[in-house]
Amino acid sequence: QVQLVESGGGLVQAGGSLRLSCVCSGRTFSSDLMGWFRQAPGKEREFVAAISWSRGTYYADSVKGRFTISRDNVKNTVYLQMNSLKPEDTAVYYCAARTLSGSYYLPRNYDYWGQGTPVTVSS
Repeated sequence: QVQLVESGGGLVQAGGSLRLSCVCSGRTFSSDLMGWFRQAPGKEREFVAAISWSRGTYYADSVKGRFTISRDNVKNTVYLQMNSLKPEDTAVYYCAARTLSGSYYLPRNYDYWGQGTPVTVSS
């Protein structure tokens, strides 16, 4: 059974930092594109960051320079380091795996999803 389990979310003040982790099990993800998405209340799920098997990275403009995505293929884990957090970063953050092809920023191209971890940034 394929599972993606996120952790590391929580409540933080504006300007603070959090590090999200996503542990993958049930298959080998080393060749997959791994992504982070977020969904705020009443809004659609949106792309945050993605990392390829060769560690090429992609970021949404809203988080560029503040967030860093990384992966450890030995541990089958993907990370999202979030610095200089803003209230508008408040959302549930989801880890996802894209096993085939398609635009990295579209949720519909991802095959596996975690349950999400909530992040709340207070002003």
